[in-house]
Amino acid sequence: MKNALQEQLLKAGLADAKKLKTLNKEKHQQKKSAGKKHKIVNEATLLAEQKRLEKVARDQELNRQRQAELQEKAIAAQVRQLIDVNRIDHKGDITFNFADGKLVKRLHVKQKIHNELTHGQIAIVRDGEGYALIPAQVAEKIQQRIPAAIVLLNNPDAQDEAPDNDDPYADYKIPDDLMW
Repeated sequence: MKNALQEQLLKAGLADAKKLKTLNKEKHQQKKSAGKKHKIVNEATLLAEQKRLEKVARDQELNRQRQAELQEKAIAAQVRQLIDVNRIDHKGDITFNFADGKLVKRLHVKQKIHNELTHGQIAIVRDGEGYALIPAQVAEKIQQRIPAAIVLLNNPDAQDEAPDNDDPYADYKIPDDLMW
């Protein structure tokens, strides 16, 4: 239904139907745009959205940490498996001394194993029970994953390098069969 005043003006001929339509349209547009300008901001909604975003960020960080821990466990399991599969039996009567950090440790090995250790063909790695002997190629794979697991890996090329010019012991050659 139309406004009663508008109908009376139309009947009296004082208003035009097209003009009335355009005025109604303008009023409607003004009401519509006024509603957008004065939009009511609900603080509770904003706080809830902010907390939700913080929770999402926190969950993503926790998920990233869990993934990193799972990756570390998988790498540790790979290293354990490499050591278990490639372990060399070393029980013998010759003592082989090596440094583990600041400590000097010893293993009793066979003469063949001793020679391979000194020439860098076999490496010593930390195992859950102590130390294990493994081939140098496997030790290099382990070193790529967990470098701290390798205790001793002699580099056969390092002995052939030229000595430093300022080395006071450069004139003294270290014998190959030195056992300490």
